[in-house]
Amino acid sequence: MSVPDYMQCAEDHQTLLVVVQPVGIVSEENFFRIYKRICSVSQISVRDSQRVLYIRYRHHYPPENNEWGDFQTHRKVVGLVTITDCFSAKDWPQTFEKFHMQKEIYGATLYDSRLFVFGLQGEVAEQPRTDVAFYPSYEDCQTVERRVEDFIESLFIVLESKRLDRATDKSGDKVPLLCVPFEKKDFVGLDTDSRHYKKRCQGRMRKHVGDLCLQAGMLQDSLVHYHLSVELLRSVNDFLWLGAALEGLCSASVIYHYPGGTSGKSGSRRFQGGSLPAEAANRHRPGALTTNGINADTSTEIGRAKNCLSPEDIIDKYKEAISYYSKYKNAGVIELEACVKAVRVLAIQKRSMDASEFLQNAVYINLRQLSEEEKIQRYSILSELYELIGFRRKSAFFKRVAAMQCVAPSIAEPGWRACYKLLLETLPGYSLSLDPKDFNKGMHRGWAAVQMRLLHELVYASRRMGNPALSVRHLSFLLQTMLDFLSDQEKKDVTQSLESSTSKCPGTMELITLPDGLTLPPVPLTKLPIVRRVKLLNLPASLRPQKMKSLLGQNVSTKSPFIYSPIIAHSRGEERSKKIDFQWVQGDVCEVQLMVYNPMPFELRVENMGLLTSGVEFESLPAALSLPAESGLYPVTLVGVPQTTGTITVNGYHTTVFGVFSDCLLDSLPGIKTSGSTVEVVPALPRLQISTSLPRSAHSLQPSSGDEVSTHVSVQLYNGEAQQLVITLENIGLEPLEKLEVTSKILTTKEKLYGDFLSWKLEETLAQFPLQPGKVATFTVDIKVKLDFSCQENLLQDLSDDGISVSGFPLCSPFRQVVRPRVESKPANPPEGSKPGDPSHVKALEAVLHFKYSGGPGHAAGYHRSLSLGLRAEVEPSVFFTRVSTLPATSSRQCHLLLDVFNSTERELTVSARSSEELTLHAGECQRMAIQVDKFNFESFPESPGEKAQFANSKQLEEERQEARGLEINSKLGIRWRIPSLKRTGEASVEGLLNQLVLEHLQLAPLQWDVLVDGQPCDCEAAACRVGDPIRLEVRLTNRSPRSVGPFALTVVPYQDHQNGVHNYDLRSAVSFVGSSTFYLDAAQPSSQSACLGALLFLYTGDFFLHIRFHEDSTSKELPPSWFCLPSVHVRALEGRA
Repeated sequence: MSVPDYMQCAEDHQTLLVVVQPVGIVSEENFFRIYKRICSVSQISVRDSQRVLYIRYRHHYPPENNEWGDFQTHRKVVGLVTITDCFSAKDWPQTFEKFHMQKEIYGATLYDSRLFVFGLQGEVAEQPRTDVAFYPSYEDCQTVERRVEDFIESLFIVLESKRLDRATDKSGDKVPLLCVPFEKKDFVGLDTDSRHYKKRCQGRMRKHVGDLCLQAGMLQDSLVHYHLSVELLRSVNDFLWLGAALEGLCSASVIYHYPGGTSGKSGSRRFQGGSLPAEAANRHRPGALTTNGINADTSTEIGRAKNCLSPEDIIDKYKEAISYYSKYKNAGVIELEACVKAVRVLAIQKRSMDASEFLQNAVYINLRQLSEEEKIQRYSILSELYELIGFRRKSAFFKRVAAMQCVAPSIAEPGWRACYKLLLETLPGYSLSLDPKDFNKGMHRGWAAVQMRLLHELVYASRRMGNPALSVRHLSFLLQTMLDFLSDQEKKDVTQSLESSTSKCPGTMELITLPDGLTLPPVPLTKLPIVRRVKLLNLPASLRPQKMKSLLGQNVSTKSPFIYSPIIAHSRGEERSKKIDFQWVQGDVCEVQLMVYNPMPFELRVENMGLLTSGVEFESLPAALSLPAESGLYPVTLVGVPQTTGTITVNGYHTTVFGVFSDCLLDSLPGIKTSGSTVEVVPALPRLQISTSLPRSAHSLQPSSGDEVSTHVSVQLYNGEAQQLVITLENIGLEPLEKLEVTSKILTTKEKLYGDFLSWKLEETLAQFPLQPGKVATFTVDIKVKLDFSCQENLLQDLSDDGISVSGFPLCSPFRQVVRPRVESKPANPPEGSKPGDPSHVKALEAVLHFKYSGGPGHAAGYHRSLSLGLRAEVEPSVFFTRVSTLPATSSRQCHLLLDVFNSTERELTVSARSSEELTLHAGECQRMAIQVDKFNFESFPESPGEKAQFANSKQLEEERQEARGLEINSKLGIRWRIPSLKRTGEASVEGLLNQLVLEHLQLAPLQWDVLVDGQPCDCEAAACRVGDPIRLEVRLTNRSPRSVGPFALTVVPYQDHQNGVHNYDLRSAVSFVGSSTFYLDAAQPSSQSACLGALLFLYTGDFFLHIRFHEDSTSKELPPSWFCLPSVHVRALEGRA
């Protein structure tokens, strides 16, 4: 026997072999349609018995295997069913002759045969025949199954007769010697009368009867015969047949222990009637005696206890039988099939290691020279058996050997498709899956070197199949999953092969479906490059949308009234971890930063890299990059434009590497860090771009609030100078600019600033709104720097307090000067300890202009944008006031303000006040100027306790008062400076220079005194009168204080000033009073007046002065002396009329 049946199992020993073959020309489809119906009748119950007959059908069976039918009866073809087409009566004789010729092939062993004829009708078909069945067509053949059952019953009759004939003990009859084909020549010339020969004949016949009993459904009887056969054959050392008897004993025991079968097929045998074969054998059959004379109705317990092998003994007997088979070179097929049967039994017993020993033995069994197809079948069956016992890697090994055998060099037409299919079946054995997601679940499973070899073979097989898309998919998978195990040279080879393949068929993200229905998932190349971190970037500060402030009621519904809610925190925890707290804007370019690195030993070119998003229509703007070999983390920014509003989720990115297009999802990337992937897209907003008339600044301003300033400009001014800043507003977006708000914030806090640094009028700009896309509007900002003009250096100290008296005469020379040596070089950066009043100190003022603007759909949704302009003003000193003092003027309502002015510039400078001429100062020169000013009636601050509480303390209240007074004085003075060579001008402020004493001198006293001569005020000019004419003198008091004052007593004392420091008070002969020289004033209430009258008579011509003195009493002592400032009265007496 040369052709092994790898599908053999132990229960096949109880089956009858029936061959089903076509006669003549029958289509394959029609043949297998009937063959399947015949195979459906695989077991029948014997009439009037509980025995069951099992049938094994084959459509092809080698005739040489039939010669071993006496050795094991289940190998003997006992039935033949033929199928033929015959459409006319003329063809019938020839068809029937072919049927007889087919029977002759298996004629020596056939019990019975049948011929199914399809298509023949008429007289021939109507003749009743037992061995032929006629059917009109393949569709009209309902009785096929019934005919097959009748055929099997006829087989049983013959089988039963043979069993009874062989099982009956016929004393004196000579038992024939049963032989296998290769033994016949060995027994020629043997002594047939010897005891040894007779025992051999009896032992073989007992074994043969046991086979017949097993086929006839008599399990217990077969066990008895097998045991007797083993004893007889062992005694004569007939090892080949002893092995067959032991195998028969094992098969019967397996059938008893495992009624479900050992083949592992879903259609396992089931005994009809729910009874076991062993129990069926207990039924009494008249005339049926066992070989030892025991009647058939004997208790089955005896057979079970003594005859049936235990599960452990079954394997031992199989080993013994196989060892006997191995002694015979011509029994290799029998030995191989016995190993396969034992493995199937051990698989049910879950004894994998023992089964692997049997399989290992089967591998080394040397058969005749096998064909390539037989080799493929052998390795495939070995693979299935190893899979059956759980040796997956061993199974995959033999499956791969079978695959390689399909394309062996000796085959004229290699079967690459079969090779590829078998290679795919080896993948699970090597812990290899074609789904790349399985490689993201932790540590690598399996032997990487073997897996890479297998993947290379899949690539080559798919390429030889003529399927480049499949080859690209496997190459991509190899590069993606085995990258960590590839050497540098292997990486280069694989990528070159991949590029060569993708030049013909680019790699895609589509599923590839194979003809057998297997689908290959897409393989995104997430490791080329490897992404470690993904971060969604906020828009630039100038483009970030900000929510407008709304009423509290509009937000109440969106916030929980509870401080903490565990339900909300639990349900929305994942959403919080992915949602980002900033917004993107519809229509604006948005950015996502990826930190990537190149693991390849060569430069990696990534083309068409863009974002994958969902939730919002998104236009991705692809990028291309080139990463150096084995680069470190490298930042890559991917951009895109959201076209609609809503919530957008960044799911991943897409790339094209080596011709393979990949969609890489963040969820499938191992070890990636992300701060969130979901962001809200708000409606479109306009975009404002600003440009100015000033140059850009090299200094960057950083506001304390953290706002980013997009544009920085700078300007250089002298202290007190003003300049206009023209800002051009251009709408570079796609939405109209409808709303604009401008605010400013001064960043410099250490410098004292007087007045408004920045001022503007927004109405003119808003008149140009709405500003359509592409349109331009202008906005003007007035810059005015007014820092402290005081200086600590007293340059004219030697000129002060020099004894000049201006008590009674006008100040004739208001200007006194001194020249300070010019400073040849000023330090660019003043030292740290320089004083604020240092003439060489350049100060800097910094401020930020905030533009809040909105428009379009974003404005309707309540969003706006902010744009900041940083302004740095470098302030150079212009003039300094080194000292300020006052001198009284001739009028009580005026005084002289003395200012020491220093020119700190390097150019000639002029200074002028509103009521004085220009004063020219050379560079580094200091001069004193006197300005005659009217005294001020300062408005008093509120004194109520409630309003006083607005200030921290009385000191702060006093400072506020002083600042207000300084502002009023400065506005009246109007001091300005001008540099003619530069054509630059500015203001010089005295705010912050005036101390309390100077302020008191400049303030009108609360008690205002007026002296009238003949009804005319006498303050500055001399009053004229005639000698001998009495003149009326009136002293009037106006009470501006909040309290009642008086009464007062005043004495008028006339004198003459000789202009040499001598005053003559002895004028009794020149001036006479009409009445008393003492005046009395009644008490004056707040905001009221009081007056007293008198008269004088001048007897001589000349210039006279009247000095009015107060009488010291308790009332006048309570008030400060500055309240009693009376004007000097100058009277000029002229010649009287003739």
